[in-house]
Amino acid sequence: MARVADRSVAVLTLAALVCAPAFAADAGAEAAASANEAASAGGAPVIETVAEGLRFPWCIAFLPDGDMLVTERGGGLRRVRPGSGVVADIAGVPAVYERSQGGLFDVMLDRDFERSGTLFLSYAHGTPDANVLRVARARLVDDALTDVTVLFDTAPTKDTPVHYGGRMVQLPDGSLLVTTGDGFDYREQAQRLDNTFGKTVRIRDDGTVPDDNPFVDRDGARPEIWTYGHRNPQGLVVDGRTGLVYLHEHGPRGGDELNVLEPGLNYGWPVTTFGLDYSGAKISPFTERPGMRQPLVHWTPSIAPAGMAWYGGAVFPEWQGDLFVAALVEKSVRRIELRDGRVTSQEVLFEDLGERIRDVRAGPDGRLYLLTDSEQGRVLAVGR
Repeated sequence: MARVADRSVAVLTLAALVCAPAFAADAGAEAAASANEAASAGGAPVIETVAEGLRFPWCIAFLPDGDMLVTERGGGLRRVRPGSGVVADIAGVPAVYERSQGGLFDVMLDRDFERSGTLFLSYAHGTPDANVLRVARARLVDDALTDVTVLFDTAPTKDTPVHYGGRMVQLPDGSLLVTTGDGFDYREQAQRLDNTFGKTVRIRDDGTVPDDNPFVDRDGARPEIWTYGHRNPQGLVVDGRTGLVYLHEHGPRGGDELNVLEPGLNYGWPVTTFGLDYSGAKISPFTERPGMRQPLVHWTPSIAPAGMAWYGGAVFPEWQGDLFVAALVEKSVRRIELRDGRVTSQEVLFEDLGERIRDVRAGPDGRLYLLTDSEQGRVLAVGR
């Protein structure tokens, strides 16, 4: 288990414009100073609380001015400033369907954000009887969203408030990859190409479908589909060195998976799985089948993987090129060491926090950023 030094920074909120002291006693300050000296010499990572009081935060994105945007599952989009905490609620966020796992999910800045202010949101939309995963584009002007435009809805609608997927990534050509879940009660649909349950979809930044998607010319297939056979994928990143796309997804009881995505491939769910149904019954007798891609690694029992990051920063040179997987049930972050697209080792980090970790991101300052999953969620920065 990796050891960390945990230090707090003052948090400034709109509700109370009061800075709390970082440490309440000289002994605490001395211990923190010692930990920080060790960290600066290449020792244990140091964890700072950047913001707190966030209601089930789901995703974090980094603005060019050093601030951050953090989504809350209930529909809030909040501006966070290092050293100050939450400094603004963003207005104009589209209404979300908040129930069970449904709500506001990802926020992702367009690669041209600094010029255009364009960003993308994914969220649950609809009613208990007819809801979807929706992707929208908007512009951030000061602290408000304008020009909100719907780009994509999953199809058909469903009547379950779970398994939405909802992670996004922008590929080098500007197109968007979006993960979609199987809706829980509709797992067999993940194997069919006439719907968008249990898929990754690829769309342009205006919502149109790229001509080179793998099923564009197949009769009866949804042209947005890029890969299929997924359960509830909530981690999606592009390797900054190789360009490989990595995805992880929740299994049932066991069988969480990490995969490398290739367009047109079938990733097996629910025909192949290493997990069991929640009742304990077998979902499938198969862990592999011809024509279905095997995972790089599976986690049984489940760790409940949530967000994921690829690290290429300078603060932790020994971690360059590794993946980091946020784990809800394990209450940790998994460091995944890769070589030639294969997993060579894993390390469990930050268990000492004792908190469910919803998202992990590599910041532009070279630090890792974590979101804790609770009614009083926090933004944590991991540095040296």
